[in-house]
Amino acid sequence: MIKLTVLYGHPEDPAAFEKHFDERHIPLVEKMPNLRRFEKALVVATPDGSPPPYYRVVELYFDSEEELQASMATPEGRAPGEDVPNYATGGATVLIAALD
Repeated sequence: MIKLTVLYGHPEDPAAFEKHFDERHIPLVEKMPNLRRFEKALVVATPDGSPPPYYRVVELYFDSEEELQASMATPEGRAPGEDVPNYATGGATVLIAALD
């Protein structure tokens, strides 16, 4: 299984981020071909009590790297990534990992 993780930096306007994220972005993610599971989390703390370096974490799961690549080759698979600049004023870091 392959996991695509998006680490969102702190947005300039959290309320605007959340509105766009919930109303526009998540529906795009849910239309991605081959997507097996989608999880989102709001970062609330760090182990040492320092300010969290990220605002939100999103994880998308696919059966394989080939399934992820096939998804990303479609308009529906590219749409979420193309939407990120519309609301992620704190930036976004994307990682792809193989679960073992």
